[in-house]
Amino acid sequence: MLFNSLTFLVFFAIVFGVYLALREWTARKRLLLVASYVFYAAWNPPYVAILAFSTTMDWWIARLVWRSQNESRRRALLIVSLACNLSLLGFFKYGNFLLQTTATLLAAIGVHYAPPAFDIVLPIGISFYTFASLSYTIDVYRREVKGDWSLADYALFVSFFPHLVAGPIVRARLLLPQIVVPRSPTRDQIGWGFMLVVIGLFMKSVLADRVFAPVVDQVYSDPSRFGTLDTLTAVLGFSGQIYYDFAGYSLCAIGLALCFGFEFPDNFRFPYAARGFSDFWRRWHISLSSWLRDYLYIPLGGSKGGELKTYRNLMLTMLLGGLWHGASWMYVLWGGLHGAWLAIERKLRGGSSAPLQGALVGLTLLTFVVVTLTWIPFRAESTATAAGIIAGLSHWTLPLALGPVERPLCLAAMAATVLWQFRLRDRSLEDAFREVKTIPLAATVGACLIAIFLSSGGDQRAFIYFQF
Repeated sequence: MLFNSLTFLVFFAIVFGVYLALREWTARKRLLLVASYVFYAAWNPPYVAILAFSTTMDWWIARLVWRSQNESRRRALLIVSLACNLSLLGFFKYGNFLLQTTATLLAAIGVHYAPPAFDIVLPIGISFYTFASLSYTIDVYRREVKGDWSLADYALFVSFFPHLVAGPIVRARLLLPQIVVPRSPTRDQIGWGFMLVVIGLFMKSVLADRVFAPVVDQVYSDPSRFGTLDTLTAVLGFSGQIYYDFAGYSLCAIGLALCFGFEFPDNFRFPYAARGFSDFWRRWHISLSSWLRDYLYIPLGGSKGGELKTYRNLMLTMLLGGLWHGASWMYVLWGGLHGAWLAIERKLRGGSSAPLQGALVGLTLLTFVVVTLTWIPFRAESTATAAGIIAGLSHWTLPLALGPVERPLCLAAMAATVLWQFRLRDRSLEDAFREVKTIPLAATVGACLIAIFLSSGGDQRAFIYFQF
């Protein structure tokens, strides 16, 4: 059930209407819990059992951790939770990857091994709800959040449909207190929530799917056919596609939650206006980068223990962050490159946490260019495709192959994106919209709705991060 589908529009209209009609808070919460499970069942009904099992297990273990005063027992329970969650994630997401990698390694030493077929569909959203559950158990173990919530409230925290399948990774310490306290959305919350949904759908349906995706798909499907300008357009285009696709989903999720009176944290803050790579990761997929920082980088030792250990911790964090995105060495390579950029940046800063100094425009453009080139292994399905894209950047003699409208539209949209984000990098989207007068704002919303309608129909693309 995609956010940009008619089915979801009908689903949301029914759930929202009934939610407003109900007056008792417990009834409202039960409605959202049932609706969230129906939403998840629409993808693959049998996998609802996995979601329910993971939820119940973590709730029960966290409750035992919270009540226990024996440190050894608490640590053992935490390990059980980590092992169960990571085993589920590992089996469904990385089982086939491990089998194929084992076969490749054995073949390298002359041993033939044909792994059995591993035709298991990846449960959608498993990476997101697993990380949300893990953070809850760890926070309870650290005594940073209570572990005595009701099972129904905890189940709603995990399964709440706006963030269930692709984030943001909302933590228990933020959402559970909101679930417990009765709330009724205000007129301003509903209005701004719908505004965010419209903006998010425009970003996804119009910009990501109609402006950038056709160019990117053509060039990445056969890089040898395209020359330098076309290849560069596709490389820049994927920067636009993945941003508008995922940021669009995040805005829809935040807006939908706000319509019910719940507040989610921002997941993107104008990342292509970043000044350096640490600044980029403070602005891109914030819920994941902060999760990796708090539950992986800092427990590994963070920046303590010397320069070499800091670089090791950075690299391990980014390699695992890359692997989180998918069972492919291309994602690991992408994560490793970002680990290298962060280590180099830290070295240039002399180990301090102060931002890099220099010409702000030049630093922003340099960061954007390197981040854009680093997206190549993320988008490429194989090393051969990535190598073909890199080689295509020097195919000066090949004629232009992209359509006369596709190329200039893609380049203009990407240039406008970078300029827009550079201008608003230190502000919030809400502050920017507050300054727009009523008539221009209404005209903008109307234009977005018309563009969404004209872009609807035909091939519906799932959000990119659904596969993660």
